[in-house]
Amino acid sequence: MSLRVDLQIISDWIPDGSHVLDLGCDNGTLLHELQKRNITGYGLEIDNGKIAECIASDVNVIHADLDDGLSGFADQSFDYVILSQTLQAIKRPDFLLDEIIRVGKQAIITFPNFGHWQCRLQLVVAGRMPVSRTLPSPWFATPNIHLCTIKDFERICDDKRISILKRCIVDHDHQNTLGIKISRNLFGQIALYQINKTTDS
Repeated sequence: MSLRVDLQIISDWIPDGSHVLDLGCDNGTLLHELQKRNITGYGLEIDNGKIAECIASDVNVIHADLDDGLSGFADQSFDYVILSQTLQAIKRPDFLLDEIIRVGKQAIITFPNFGHWQCRLQLVVAGRMPVSRTLPSPWFATPNIHLCTIKDFERICDDKRISILKRCIVDHDHQNTLGIKISRNLFGQIALYQINKTTDS
């Protein structure tokens, strides 16, 4: 089974033998692939149907609501904590971000960029909440309650003294185009970050 391109990027960033926690792991596709490289860990998921799919794939999964935090896990107990395409659906993203960098030595966060030019254009010209391939749901049915831009995410990292170790900004087809090279926030549709807590020197 081939991974979705953004999940493949995440996989490429994680060394063999790591211990990981995948938050909102969905059906466990990423963890299932990582296990082939002697990577151990757990997924957290709230959807019972997705949990059943994880179990069927021999993926270790725990039923959990991410809005409750990660109090069941000790500080720095995972090499990597993964949060893929879920940050914008959390009630308190700032709180969960604190928990992620507490529990993980490093973290990988991905999210759709609300600063993309198509989103801006729909707001300015049509005066309506944007709908796109990256953000496909209408405003009344979307699970996304805290949309942010690339600049917003980098600002909160700066405010929380979180170091950005790697950054990959791509379009919906997961390509790094000339436009993205010129302006990440204007032309990037999906953002992937590898981060950790800045240590005092």
